[in-house]
Amino acid sequence: MTSLLRQHAEQQYAEELAELAKVDKRQRPPNWKLSPWMVAAYIMGGKLENGFEVTPKYIGSRRTIEVAVATLATDRALLLLGVPGTAKTWVSEHLAAAISGDSTLLIQGTAGTSEESIRYGWNYARLLSEGPSEKALVSSPVMLAMQLGKLARVEELTRIPADVQDSLITILSEKTLPIPELNSEVQAAKGFNIIATANNRDKGVNELSSALRRRFNTVVLPLPATLEEEVDIVQRRGESLGRALELPGEISALEEIRRIVTIFRELRSGMTADGKTRLKSPSGTLSTAEAISVVNSGVALAAHFGDGSLRANDVAAGLIGAVIKDPIQDKIVWQEYLETVAKERKDWKDLYRSCKEMLDS
Repeated sequence: MTSLLRQHAEQQYAEELAELAKVDKRQRPPNWKLSPWMVAAYIMGGKLENGFEVTPKYIGSRRTIEVAVATLATDRALLLLGVPGTAKTWVSEHLAAAISGDSTLLIQGTAGTSEESIRYGWNYARLLSEGPSEKALVSSPVMLAMQLGKLARVEELTRIPADVQDSLITILSEKTLPIPELNSEVQAAKGFNIIATANNRDKGVNELSSALRRRFNTVVLPLPATLEEEVDIVQRRGESLGRALELPGEISALEEIRRIVTIFRELRSGMTADGKTRLKSPSGTLSTAEAISVVNSGVALAAHFGDGSLRANDVAAGLIGAVIKDPIQDKIVWQEYLETVAKERKDWKDLYRSCKEMLDS
């Protein structure tokens, strides 16, 4: 059997989930695989009373995760809001894996997402030959979640057209999904809820109606608060992705990761870390997820075309690709940063030269 490029969270972390279930003595809401306390422990990581080590899936405020988990134990849906790269999708997948044991009931929101994707569709061959019937009905992930008492995930909710978004209102308020063609309805089993994610910096999004927004409890996932926190996230996720992709190199160059994260944080904030120099910010978001991508790209270069050690010339190309989204404005921003900041830092000479060479080539 061909090995999978990426396993679902409930597959990849099956051992951890099983160990958590063994020691879980707290009350579980109906149809939950773990208690809310253990769901938070799974997300945040740590050592269990039996000595088993749970890897952290989210590095940040525990209270934020506790609020998200508690919301899903009520009748309100959960909206994870934040800028790109703040682990909204990652957290939603792991919440679904820990609570329902199934993270696959997913709707990917786009401008082309239709109402059928959220409610239900039809097998048109059967519909034409037999007319409306349960056999001709094609269940959506939301309908399946309602029937099974599981969590459904809606990614990029604000990408979905407003009239399609509002098809969730009856589902969330009445916990029923009417099927007028069959003169019937699907009533949600206990354990059903919805986790949605939305990007609060995207352009041209469809704002949620006030009626729909009231049915969600919004939890904002912030960018990492400190440099060390973001470095830790980038290193952990980089190592995890490197193992999954079977990259022969290792992410051991902590100083290179620290420099990448420092660049991203300074350009995001428009100010150097010491607060002495104001900087122009590029058009992109320079998220933590992009920093992870730069590191993994550098590891692949070092492993296949270098000596296996991550160096400045391995990360230069990835940095330029991450920073320069607009070929005119962002190039100016990057050039100014190199000349006014990177060039002046004594231990950044190698990175400055590598980025200049790559930029001028």
